[in-house]
Amino acid sequence: MPPGPWKSRFWVGGLLLWLSVGSSGDAPPTPQPKCADFQSANLFEGSDLKVQFLLFVPSNPNCGKLVEGSSDLQNSGFNATLGTKLIIHGFRVLGTKPSWIDKFIRTLLRATNANVIVVDWIYGSTGVYFLAVKNVLGVSESSIHIIGVSLGAHVGGMVGQLFGGQLGQITGLDPAGPEYTSASVEERLDAGDALFVEAIHTDTDNFGIRIPVGHVDYFVNGGQDQPGCPTYFYAGYSYLICDHMRAVHLYISALENSCPLMAFPCDSYTAFLAGHCLDCFNPFLLSCPRIGLVEHGGVKIEPLPKEVKVYLLTTSNAPYCMHHSLVEFHLKQLRRKDTNIEVTFLSSNVTFSSKITIPKQQLHGKGIIAHATPQCQIKQVKFKFQSSNRVWKKDRTTIIGKFCTALLPVNHREKVICLPEPVNLQASVTASHDLKIACI
Repeated sequence: MPPGPWKSRFWVGGLLLWLSVGSSGDAPPTPQPKCADFQSANLFEGSDLKVQFLLFVPSNPNCGKLVEGSSDLQNSGFNATLGTKLIIHGFRVLGTKPSWIDKFIRTLLRATNANVIVVDWIYGSTGVYFLAVKNVLGVSESSIHIIGVSLGAHVGGMVGQLFGGQLGQITGLDPAGPEYTSASVEERLDAGDALFVEAIHTDTDNFGIRIPVGHVDYFVNGGQDQPGCPTYFYAGYSYLICDHMRAVHLYISALENSCPLMAFPCDSYTAFLAGHCLDCFNPFLLSCPRIGLVEHGGVKIEPLPKEVKVYLLTTSNAPYCMHHSLVEFHLKQLRRKDTNIEVTFLSSNVTFSSKITIPKQQLHGKGIIAHATPQCQIKQVKFKFQSSNRVWKKDRTTIIGKFCTALLPVNHREKVICLPEPVNLQASVTASHDLKIACI
């Protein structure tokens, strides 16, 4: 379990001290190795705070420079005309370097022309540093973007709070949950910590926080049980950490790939899957948020709303992105019981399925189906009207209706495409129809 809010608060000053005004009489920098790397610690070395700041620049993304003050910064290739992104890792049980950090740095530098500073606090979080109030970077506070992983997300929030919420952006990658869900906003990440705060939630039932903590909060696959992650305890460490770390891999993938990881605001994951949230009009005025480096996540309204839950589905592997389509079925006649229809999209021998439930005495049901291929590449749709499970005789019930679909966001009904002929379904019998949608 990661350290509580009271622990991480103490070393925030160390980060601010490093960002603070340096003395004009600094001693000459101590000769350093050509490239610096993470420290190594173990459970028996205690928890003395030994924070390192490693700078990576676009011209040399594989070589970190250890910077400890303004002199080091000036001689390290730091470019004050660029934006600055700080990566803060989370709690490290074994005191080892995060396995994902090198790829994250390289991908971030390929995706944007910026200074990247990695905060290495492997040794712990109980040291006390003095605070200072001005930064020495020579850049505006609004150009600073903190990316915090797990416990590091809350550390980033505390840094942002001490800068009066004027940092440009904080991205929390599955912000830590234990001890933070009930913590005050002063002790955890929240929307007041930067001009734009976003959080990607992937493990809300274990290590991640389950409440919204930013302007936009992405609850990926509902925020837990990520596809492709082990579901049984015998998988060991992977079972414990896979969901939690999916947020990191999703973010890296979003930087590497052009396919959108777009999400949609909704009251709950269940309501989203049931097709009740099809656009981003409320509260984003149709500007659907996207994971990645798009300014404010693609949200174009001011002032930004706070703690908006948004939902999306992903695949089990990179690049993770899925297209989301509305699927709906209109019965010709009312029925006295619920009607359940499994809908399957087929594309190049790949299938994607969802279920539509039409409540009794209603004619219309809908849902959301996610598919990795564009909608225009879906060539066929299959239906299976689920049987009423009569044990004593075969269910020969038939229904007739109209099937329609539309790619999200559905801003107007003109985007909805319906099969030209009625769909006739018999219980437990699969029916297939060609689906012809033009590519745009």
